[in-house]
Amino acid sequence: MTTNYNELLPNSILFNLKRLEELDILKIDMAKKLIAKGAIEIVKIGNKIHITRTSLIDYLESNTVPKTT
Repeated sequence: MTTNYNELLPNSILFNLKRLEELDILKIDMAKKLIAKGAIEIVKIGNKIHITRTSLIDYLESNTVPKTT
């Protein structure tokens, strides 16, 4: 069974870093490191950084380790 992040995540189009931390998805510091490494695509609006829902789901799916029995 695989995790369906599409169902788990709120239907927002963009998430700011504070919202990701409030949802217990990523800490702000970790998100900034992933952004700096280019692991997560961002959208900048003014001086605010946002992560697209699609980019977040892609990142989570590619870093999910399947359960072993």
